[in-house]
Amino acid sequence: MAMTFEAVRAFAFALPGVEDGTAYGHPCLKAHGKFLTRLWDDGDTLVCPGVPFDEREMLMEAEPDTFYLTDHYRNYPYVLVRLSQVHPGTVERLIQRQWRATAPKKVLKAWDAQHPETA
Repeated sequence: MAMTFEAVRAFAFALPGVEDGTAYGHPCLKAHGKFLTRLWDDGDTLVCPGVPFDEREMLMEAEPDTFYLTDHYRNYPYVLVRLSQVHPGTVERLIQRQWRATAPKKVLKAWDAQHPETA
């Protein structure tokens, strides 16, 4: 059930426009030049942006061993995800949603035409 950062990278690199980058001196993944996700210093936590506050609260309440927050992220729509605890499909949905938020309309249209099940 657990996921690794290498599995996250493999999934993300299947999406157009994803590349390695850095954010605040840390390796990260970027989509279309914008921050997509990064592995935290503990090697087990994925930093996931684009998670609305109400959804984040629900995730943390439902699975406190998997989803959590530090004060640093409290005022931002981010959630921290323990890869050793999370279901891979959940991470894939979070990554794909953030990727969709960064993708140009033309890229999304082409992707959705080729992958109608994800549209």
